[in-house]
Amino acid sequence: MAQYQTLLYYCYSTIANAEQFAADHLKFCKSLGLTGRIIVAEEGLNGTVSGTVEACKAYMDAIYADGRFGAIEFKIDEVDEPSFVKMHCRYKSEIVHSGLRDPNIINPQLKTGKHLEPKEFLAIKDDEDVVILDVRSNYEHSLGKFKNAVTLDIENFRDFPAMINQLAQYKDKKILTYCTGGIKCEKASALLLHEGFKDVYQLHGGIIKYGKEAGGEDFEGRCYVFDNRLSVDVNQVNPVTISVCYNCGKHTKKMINCANPECNEHFTQCDDCGTAMDGCCSDTCQEHPRKRVYDGTGYYVKVPQPINRKAEVA
Repeated sequence: MAQYQTLLYYCYSTIANAEQFAADHLKFCKSLGLTGRIIVAEEGLNGTVSGTVEACKAYMDAIYADGRFGAIEFKIDEVDEPSFVKMHCRYKSEIVHSGLRDPNIINPQLKTGKHLEPKEFLAIKDDEDVVILDVRSNYEHSLGKFKNAVTLDIENFRDFPAMINQLAQYKDKKILTYCTGGIKCEKASALLLHEGFKDVYQLHGGIIKYGKEAGGEDFEGRCYVFDNRLSVDVNQVNPVTISVCYNCGKHTKKMINCANPECNEHFTQCDDCGTAMDGCCSDTCQEHPRKRVYDGTGYYVKVPQPINRKAEVA
């Protein structure tokens, strides 16, 4: 059994004085020896933390002891080492940035798409009246996605609202949304309902839970994760690799960050090109004076930022 675990979770639940909560929560996580990244907002929590099995249990027990977070469902991965180097807990205006602040448009505590458990999603995903909608960013679905899923050309989730008109052709279909752990679908499905889509569903627990409970069937490629693993396998039934090397076009499931910190682009790159390009996406980046040392992983610890700085309002 692995000595460490990585916990992925979120909860939409009102947090009064969220900025102070973030500061206090950071101290608590550090006291347990956890590493990870947590976003706190008045609307709830969004986090991935990693540590010893004992520390993770203590964290989950403390979260569940707080009545505001009883609905949290932790996705637990057994890992050989912590999935982060440092612990960050930051206050922001949203736990997943949509750019929509009007609670009359999006309020996941009041209205979202119907939640489908993984096996329910599996049972209906191929029906003729169903459209599977990936609400993640380009670099995520280029690495892996459900077979026949509709994907959107977006760099960040905040671009999703502007793409709604492109989905109008599916208004008479059952829309099955999915994302990594479920958090983006809460807002995406709420927005679709607000825009007149009648039959909207979401994959409860996201791709990660689907892999654990439904074997990951028909999820093609790997799933991008926001820690130093960068991606994880999902499909234990009929796995394939769909991503290709950004530089040579050869199939590869390895995703990295560009070694040029001023670029830091997420992209797929095979090991041969990684060695030849020093983990960079282009010749220009390879020649950049601040280029980081490429160790074969393509993961770099971010430059520390002020803890709990209130995010600027967009």
